[in-house]
Amino acid sequence: MRFDKLITAKLFPISRRDLLVTAGILLCTIAVCSVLRLAGSIQGFAPPVFVLAVLLVSRFTTGYLYGFLSVVLSVVCVNLIFTYPYWAFNLTISGYPLTFFVLMTVSIITCSLTAQAKEQARLLAENEREKMRANLLRSVSHDIRTPLTSIVGSTSAILENPGLSDQEKQELLENTREEAQWLIRVVENLLSITRIGDEQARITKEPEAAEEVLGEAVRKFRRRFPAITVSVSIPDALLLVPMDPILIEQVLANLLENAAVHGKTTTDIHVSLQEEDGFARFSVQDNGQGLPGKNAAGLFDASTTPPRPNADGDGKRNMGLGLSVCRAIVRAHGGTIDAKNLPQGAEVSFCLPVYQEEL
Repeated sequence: MRFDKLITAKLFPISRRDLLVTAGILLCTIAVCSVLRLAGSIQGFAPPVFVLAVLLVSRFTTGYLYGFLSVVLSVVCVNLIFTYPYWAFNLTISGYPLTFFVLMTVSIITCSLTAQAKEQARLLAENEREKMRANLLRSVSHDIRTPLTSIVGSTSAILENPGLSDQEKQELLENTREEAQWLIRVVENLLSITRIGDEQARITKEPEAAEEVLGEAVRKFRRRFPAITVSVSIPDALLLVPMDPILIEQVLANLLENAAVHGKTTTDIHVSLQEEDGFARFSVQDNGQGLPGKNAAGLFDASTTPPRPNADGDGKRNMGLGLSVCRAIVRAHGGTIDAKNLPQGAEVSFCLPVYQEEL
């Protein structure tokens, strides 16, 4: 019984919005046909216009209910308002029954095909989201397990060996803190990309000073990697960009960390911000060993990005998850992200629209 109710709710959902959309489209159709009749259009113009109305209703409403409702109302309107004698039902005139039967059949087929196409698109989107979640879980499982093992090992060594020197304890505690910080960053990435993939969650974009967001990300990076020199170039004029500053700061933090960790020999990083053709372009360049492989675009897909061999000895520093998060966040902002190798090092850049899209 519950399954039947669930199917009914999906196929024939009751929605005030959909009801208003249906009423609005049908009223507009009646108005257009009335104008055409006053303009002296030939007889028989109304049926195709109402078939178009059925198509629009099916496209902009959910399920089958409002599409079929528009079919019935369209047939009634064509017969009652736009078929002679006007404002009277008459199915006895030669050819009219066939005309209305054809109109009803075409309208029902149009409604069904449109609803099926929308349902297939929805199922495809759901499959893509499930695939993304599965890829994330597969990608992050090793990243979480390895630092946890290291944390347990370090704390167990301190607890089970009271004779350790202060220096040895200090080294074990520093290792524990480093692994815990890595876990925090992994969890933050997971929370961000889960939020992006959730239909119920919408990114709230407000005009923010892009220079301040970039500067905060660089400040935190310098504190964690003091040995790496970071230079910054920004435009002279203040650049306001519609964004979620926390998410964009996380993108920059991921890119900076990737440049430091995966560049291996990275000693200098250059971060730049500039406006190009209505977009704010953020760029992170390093002088390290460059990006692995020739397919730089594949780096942003956690499902296709394998861990770099000998990344850190334990293989935990997988750049796939971080870059997947970056791509998801940038796309959610209506932007693009790209990566390429330089003669020395690599560059990862992303662009965000400077102007808020009109709703």
